Amino acid sequence: MYKSFLKQLTDWLIAFFVLILFLPLFFAIAIAIRVDSNGPVFFMQDRLGKNGKVFKIFKFRSMSVTQVKPKDNKLYENDPRITAVGKFIRKTSIDELPQLFNILKGEMSFIGPRPPLTYYPKKYEEYNDFERQRFRVRPGISGLAQIRCREEHDWDVNILTDIEYVKSFSFKNDLKLFLISLTFFFKTNNIYRKS
Repeated sequence: MYKSFLKQLTDWLIAFFVLILFLPLFFAIAIAIRVDSNGPVFFMQDRLGKNGKVFKIFKFRSMSVTQVKPKDNKLYENDPRITAVGKFIRKTSIDELPQLFNILKGEMSFIGPRPPLTYYPKKYEEYNDFERQRFRVRPGISGLAQIRCREEHDWDVNILTDIEYVKSFSFKNDLKLFLISLTFFFKTNNIYRKS
């Protein structure tokens, strides 16, 4: 019952009240982003959700819209594309707060595997049956892989951790990961790729 109904209901209720609580912060960050650099307040990107369904993930924009992407399309510390406000909201994970809207829309959860890009590391059709297990649940703002290694490990490591989460899916584990995630919220280690 938790997996089929209570988890989504709990996510929705928490997201609704957190959004109301953080509305002043939302407005402050939005103003800071617009003052700091030209471009939209929000960054939206196609991601793979439950059962491979494509949705648009919401984030506060932390990068300049005029900078050219590097050839490897990766983000590194001191990346010139990151704005002054962007550095702060990325280090504090505030850039992830708009994903509360994704939760309210039923596309994401607080806890679950992070939703990958639609084309990287590969398209949904290219995942094998073992790898597709990670898509059996809604993707999360945080998850087991993020707590263990954040951005430090590559996909081959993260997917095994994601599948481990799916196989041990329970209210108890979600609650534990949720509480741990709160302690990680303001930690700034391992949020960028190592050059």
